[in-house]
Amino acid sequence: MMRNRLLFLFVVAAAVAGLPAGAAGLAAVDGITEPFMDVTLGLADPGIIREQFFKEGDFVQKGGAILELDKSLEELEVQRRKAEMEQNKMVRDSTRALIQSTKAVSKEDLAKAEAGYEVSAAEYGIAVQQLANRRLVAPFCGNITEILLRPGAACAPYQPLVRLVDVSRCYFTGHMDGVAVSNLKLDQPVKIEVTGGRSVTGRICFISPVVDPASGLARVKAIFDNMDATIRPGLAARMVIE
Repeated sequence: MMRNRLLFLFVVAAAVAGLPAGAAGLAAVDGITEPFMDVTLGLADPGIIREQFFKEGDFVQKGGAILELDKSLEELEVQRRKAEMEQNKMVRDSTRALIQSTKAVSKEDLAKAEAGYEVSAAEYGIAVQQLANRRLVAPFCGNITEILLRPGAACAPYQPLVRLVDVSRCYFTGHMDGVAVSNLKLDQPVKIEVTGGRSVTGRICFISPVVDPASGLARVKAIFDNMDATIRPGLAARMVIE
């Protein structure tokens, strides 16, 4: 463990030595950039993909439909449940009118009519939700980086279908000596130098509360804006800390 720490301090010292003149008192941590959000999406229901609304590389707004499964049966079920609900609503309303005007029906009949309507309304709501579940929608704004199945293909429940990433913000992730990391603070400003010569300003957003016993290092993350998408997550980077 002592050998690993000495090796780490040597690397940091070498990185500091390579900084521009006037950079005394700075430490550098090597790491990698990552997108703010990176998820692989799927559907809970099986089916045949009927339509694809976006292609790889497209930007999708939150809530936008990306893929849609065949939904003919679900549409028919919604129509059936809606008709039942409307019929039960008419029965309930007419029973209410009778009990208020002529007292020709009992309160038990009214309670039965109201229960029938409530059950059919709930079943209609379930059918509407099942229909909505045939669409794969974006849970956040982002870019489609990969579409794994195309229209005509069959998909299983929770099978990966689309990879969606949000690169409007990015993370820098690196590992720092467990003793030195205690000097860092959340929201502390840092400079992040990305491979290719691009530099941005970020802030520390995560400091691991534990140290890896094998290496003596702790994970550190910094977040930075990337609204212009000029930095492609996945590139190596270096975080410079005062």
